[in-house]
Amino acid sequence: MDAFQKAMERFDAENGRDPNVEMDGGMPQPRELLYARRLTEWVLRLAPEASESLRLAARCQHICRWMIARESYPMDRAGYLRWRNDLKQFHAKKSEAILREAGCGEEMIAKVRDLNLKRNFPADAESQVLEDALCLVFLEHQLAALALKTSEEKLVNAVRKSWEKMTDSARERALALPLGPVERQLIERALAG
Repeated sequence: MDAFQKAMERFDAENGRDPNVEMDGGMPQPRELLYARRLTEWVLRLAPEASESLRLAARCQHICRWMIARESYPMDRAGYLRWRNDLKQFHAKKSEAILREAGCGEEMIAKVRDLNLKRNFPADAESQVLEDALCLVFLEHQLAALALKTSEEKLVNAVRKSWEKMTDSARERALALPLGPVERQLIERALAG
């Protein structure tokens, strides 16, 4: 087995330990494993010839995210931003260790780290693909659940910010998603304002 495949399997094994479960096709799945697979699928839809480093970055973008709970930070904007930054650093370090264990070279490790940390976004084409995929996963799989527990104003703002980061091609795909009426209305409000 080559280093790429070993790393992918290790990422899946780590994310498969997520105690949080999400239903997919009537089957319970570890949330972060499901997220990693969905993100990888979107990357491959957007860039069928995606490099190994881009596919690895998609697979480990949120690796073991449940280990740093949002509730362990102040529930304000500053706490949220610190949590997000700490998560990015945690994901980058954890994925770097796994990539090294799997036998990936330093160039590959550095590229995956840069993608995870969004160091060259949006100038780097692969970082833009990853960001498009992240936004599409959010709109397709997370927006509806978030709408049940988040104020409409915050959601409209989140959709607007996502939209601003997306390419025109990703925006077209977003508009073609089979979304419910609530999600469609949120997107319409975000685009109108």
